[in-house]
Amino acid sequence: MSDTADPTPAPEPPDWARTLVGRVRAARTEDFTRLRTPSTGGRESAVLVLFGEQPGQGPDVLLMQRAATLRNHAGQPAFPGGAADPGDTDPAATALREADEEVGLDPGTVTVLAQLPRLWIPVSDFVVTPVLGWWHRPHPVHPREPAEVAHVARLPVAELVDPDNRLRLRHPSGWIGPAFQVRGMLVWGFTAGVLDALLEMGGWSRPWPQDRVSDLPPPPAPATGPDARDEVAGPPS
Repeated sequence: MSDTADPTPAPEPPDWARTLVGRVRAARTEDFTRLRTPSTGGRESAVLVLFGEQPGQGPDVLLMQRAATLRNHAGQPAFPGGAADPGDTDPAATALREADEEVGLDPGTVTVLAQLPRLWIPVSDFVVTPVLGWWHRPHPVHPREPAEVAHVARLPVAELVDPDNRLRLRHPSGWIGPAFQVRGMLVWGFTAGVLDALLEMGGWSRPWPQDRVSDLPPPPAPATGPDARDEVAGPPS
């Protein structure tokens, strides 16, 4: 994180970001999940859905891959994020703080655009607020805690919507949901469900074979002991 504020005004988001924001602000919980968010209870948390753009490559989204040694969601791609701290003023503060702690993201380089509806992850009882951001001043990021984060990547939207990279995954519980196979990352569960909806809202989605269904690969052996941590990631949504 930078020690001093950058006086340079943030550039305006591109047209595609403004289109996406307009649709997100009108979105309902049902646009992202079949599960109804409980009115009380749940562990408040937030994730950062950070879109950026690289010259000549179009928009992309920042994802990280959880370390294989975590107790929950080991090895699973996810948005940066986690549980709210008492000092966090709102979900955006939670999402930006967690992104800084996990991948070294400078919050001053992000323009917060909108908040998605609160979404419930029943297996961990997290109530997650995805925070939509525009990375107006991208910079290198990397895993700050290799024991928690194994890999960080900017996945191009063009590759996410490529029909060859899309499939549906069958969870051992019987749940079937959207997934993406991009640059060695198998994105599924909560993260894939949010991405699937946002790609549709942004007008990027392309037809793909909905009958392409695979079984979810077995997860790595879970971590145990006092250093094992619970993480917000993505069981079925």
